Amino acid sequence: MEILEIMKYTIPALLVLAATYLLMRYTREQDLRLKSAEIKQMTQPIVLPMRFQAYERVVLLLERISPSSLILRVNQPGMDSIGLQKAMLGSIREEYDHNLSQQVYISIKAWDVVLNAKEEMIRLVNVSASEIADESPSMELAQRIFEHYLKSEKPLVSNAIEILKRELAQLF
Repeated sequence: MEILEIMKYTIPALLVLAATYLLMRYTREQDLRLKSAEIKQMTQPIVLPMRFQAYERVVLLLERISPSSLILRVNQPGMDSIGLQKAMLGSIREEYDHNLSQQVYISIKAWDVVLNAKEEMIRLVNVSASEIADESPSMELAQRIFEHYLKSEKPLVSNAIEILKRELAQLF
């Protein structure tokens, strides 16, 4: 009989305790969601322009490492192919290193595409340089780079720029 009396008071108390716990947990989660949304809304005017600028800078990086821009920028009169190769590789790495921090503001997928485009350009320069003599004029290397670049169906540099544009369009 005593057990029945104890259970008569204990079971309702446990049910009230469980209901209180669940209600408090739900309320706390709602408060966290509201605060998170409020913080996101407050930081949006600050973060959005920074993200927009990051996309601009990454597109500029890609444009600067594209073959036409890169060759025009680094080729010097009287330069041989090995000199052009070194200058191009140095410029690609410098551009990339200068914009490394932009990966914080763009998606992982977009940054992977940018990284792949950079690696493709390095490979393109090295493969083209391996097909000609080191002492050849720089214009011979430039021509070989353009030939390889135009043969590729969808160059990663152009593809990366398209992906970045689509991703940026989704932000607005």
